[in-house]
Amino acid sequence: MVPRPGQPESRIQTHHSSVSTPTWRRMAALPKLLDKSNIKHFLDSFDTVLTDCDGVLWNGDYIIGQANDALNQLRALGKKVFFITNNSTKSRDTYLAKFERLDIIGSKEEIVSSSYVMAQYLKQQNFNKKVYVVGNKGMSDELDNVGIAHMGVEPDPLVGCVFDLKDIKDVVELDPEVGAVAVGFDGTFSFPKILRAASYLNKPGCLFIATNTDERFPIQSSKLIFPGTGCMVRCVETVAMRPPTIMGKPSKMMFSVISEQHQLQPSRTIVIGDNCKTDIVFGKNCGLHTMMVLSGITQMKELEEYAANQDEEKHKRLPDYYLPQLEDLIPLLNDENCK
Repeated sequence: MVPRPGQPESRIQTHHSSVSTPTWRRMAALPKLLDKSNIKHFLDSFDTVLTDCDGVLWNGDYIIGQANDALNQLRALGKKVFFITNNSTKSRDTYLAKFERLDIIGSKEEIVSSSYVMAQYLKQQNFNKKVYVVGNKGMSDELDNVGIAHMGVEPDPLVGCVFDLKDIKDVVELDPEVGAVAVGFDGTFSFPKILRAASYLNKPGCLFIATNTDERFPIQSSKLIFPGTGCMVRCVETVAMRPPTIMGKPSKMMFSVISEQHQLQPSRTIVIGDNCKTDIVFGKNCGLHTMMVLSGITQMKELEEYAANQDEEKHKRLPDYYLPQLEDLIPLLNDENCK
């Protein structure tokens, strides 16, 4: 602050030192490392586990350590387990096949993907039109499961069009039955798809849905950065000039679907994730307990930066507990003190 004319600088300093810093301006505590001293309190705090998949249970097609055994031991203690994922590329049936390959115990009813939430959301809306899908087979499969018509999953090259604006308007035809646009991860994302999506969204009453807004995939065995759904959603959102309804984390939508079907209590539920911006903020938004594993997107350096930051929104990204990876839970569960 610049002193007013005639106001001593020392007076300003004295004034400021007497004013307490607002709570939201203070540094936050780092999450607790889960260990023998707090494992019993940890286990007593929840009945239900919501675990992320990519970066927590597996990387690509490989299980991370003994993450499957850690979940099995939680089940043996009477904990319910649900698998929650923003990955829209697989249907629940496809996930079941992956579970079998990786020796993960789970049922179809325990799998909640952003594609599944999307289909359930439209079903709850009594949606009876067609969905233009900028996405993948996982999304189309889940729409098929609830009997909702769709189009757009296949590549859209606009054959014969040289992308002259005068020519495009004569080549592109819009389906009058489309009443929603759903954007997920699309490996054939293209200018024609952006054009069609934005054009449909320009129609009055057309719903705009996004499976998630993840920035990237947690693939650590490569020097390449794999873009996530978020960049595709933002592209369509920019052209459409309107925001979508988000199905995946950190939106509350995913927990609403699970809790409605299984009567879960937020205060007795914990979410385990690898991405503080999605998994942990999702838990905070829904009033859940939270635990981070450092085997995916978020690393300890980022947690330290969030704790040191004075922005309350950054503090929401800090979990209650953390572990290097999920298998580190096994020796703690085997400890005599927590049996």
